[in-house]
Amino acid sequence: MKVAITGTSGLVGRVLVESLLADGHTVVRMVRHAPRPVYRSRLEEAEWRPEQGRVDTVALHGADAVVHLAGAPLGPSLWTRQRRALIRRSRVRGTRTLAKALAGMDTPPPRLLTASGMQYYGDTGGRVVTEADPPGAGFLADICRDWEGAAAPAVAAGIPTAHLRLAVVLDRSGGYLRSVLPLYRAGLGGRIGSGAQYMTWIAMRDAVGVIRFLLERPGITGPINTCAPEPVSNAAFTEALAGVLDRPAILRVPATALRATLGDYAEETALLDLRGRPERLLQAGYSFTLPTIDSALSDILARPVSSPGA
Repeated sequence: MKVAITGTSGLVGRVLVESLLADGHTVVRMVRHAPRPVYRSRLEEAEWRPEQGRVDTVALHGADAVVHLAGAPLGPSLWTRQRRALIRRSRVRGTRTLAKALAGMDTPPPRLLTASGMQYYGDTGGRVVTEADPPGAGFLADICRDWEGAAAPAVAAGIPTAHLRLAVVLDRSGGYLRSVLPLYRAGLGGRIGSGAQYMTWIAMRDAVGVIRFLLERPGITGPINTCAPEPVSNAAFTEALAGVLDRPAILRVPATALRATLGDYAEETALLDLRGRPERLLQAGYSFTLPTIDSALSDILARPVSSPGA
């Protein structure tokens, strides 16, 4: 296959590129600068500048799929008005720009996968949610709804489009797990708030595995909960990580302290009670490599950081 990917410098994008190249596929990295010579077999670059509404569609001719993963990091940081605008713009405008460009091609790529987030459902209060559930409330829920809606031009043009509602991706190379590992290794890990809030997650190996699975199945369109089948409470995650590291985790971060320092970011991430289920993936026959938090953490921490998905 020839696959064009945005967000290749991001957590999932980096590993997806390496996974595809390792299996002999061609990857077109979509970058925000003039394409440079890439001295690596089957790796190319194509320019796109979403802020200016520009996409080099010539470089996308012959592509079998486009995977759109680009978006500004959420934090951890206070969501100022400017930060909120950047988070929204990078997702909604970027997706709309790409979708319009693909829709305008004489022969568009026959597959589009666009990132979204499990925050689409908002705080579920411990209730299990699947793709059949409506959007929730909150800043990120609103963004996810508009993010998915921004792909409408591609959908209207008949391009089979799936929305990857990504959960927290667990990986040693970045993201949430990398940020908390030093604390846990020092014996300073612990529950956040009450610890009762559910965390919907997915191991990097399965995040990439799901994308690869969907690339080969253009008949699967619409929202896809990209999460492991067994969400865990924050308390259970704390216990599992401390157990794998063989370290105590008896401290607790008060919810009030998080809210005071990080505001809405804390409310809609670490304190969010979100219990998702990958119903459509399970129905489609995807087999999770690391379905439980214990198996995921044991696998992730056993492999070197330099390996794909480590």
